[in-house]
Amino acid sequence: MSVHERALADAFDRQADRFGNAPVHSDPAALERLVRFADLPPDSFVLDAGCGPGLVSRAFLQAGHHVVGVDLSAEMIVRARLRCAEFGARGRFEQMSLFDASLGGPFDAAVSRFVLHHTPDFAAFVRRQVDLLRPGGVLVLCDHTTDPDPVRARLHHEVEVGRDSTHTRNATTGELADLFGAAGLDAVCLVEEPFELDFDEWFDRGTPSADREVVRNKLLSGPPIRGFRAERLADGHIRIHGWRVLVRGLKP
Repeated sequence: MSVHERALADAFDRQADRFGNAPVHSDPAALERLVRFADLPPDSFVLDAGCGPGLVSRAFLQAGHHVVGVDLSAEMIVRARLRCAEFGARGRFEQMSLFDASLGGPFDAAVSRFVLHHTPDFAAFVRRQVDLLRPGGVLVLCDHTTDPDPVRARLHHEVEVGRDSTHTRNATTGELADLFGAAGLDAVCLVEEPFELDFDEWFDRGTPSADREVVRNKLLSGPPIRGFRAERLADGHIRIHGWRVLVRGLKP
């Protein structure tokens, strides 16, 4: 593993318990929407890139597909295997990098959710999945986004890194579409959907590089960020209003 991959593995080993219970990750309606958006042929062979505790994999297994899930975190792989055990051989989970040469294919589809913002090279992350697809295969990516204004995007980045030292950066909605186009994918389609976070729940399952109050004050003192807008509630809690984007494209 690279230094960054090792940091990710260690961070998500520690986050594994809280990650699987987080509302933004475990929301069944959002998982159903992701499967519908992917619109895969029956009985597809799906790669779940950065599968975490198997939430996305389970949704695709329940839809009748076969899934191979890979993740850098050993703890996440343990949880993915347990979560998807009822599906037997239709679900396989391995601790490895997406870039491991032994990762087989070709796949009918590759899916990632909330992984891109932890990767140091967005284009390489997308291209690697495209390379693992058969011609006509489907690539689906879901991630939360940032403001197209560079000043507000920089503030968002500082908040994210303060809460999670493994964060690299967020893309804008337009950048996600451009990534798919630059990778040579056809029929690219994209949809935004809102989501909400409780600041404390979000912060507590991170790997912070700054104090909670420093991150809180930075978020509240700056201008509103498209994709990560803070709202102070009457009871003193902070609600974060975000946008996540689902992107889909076909390999020619």
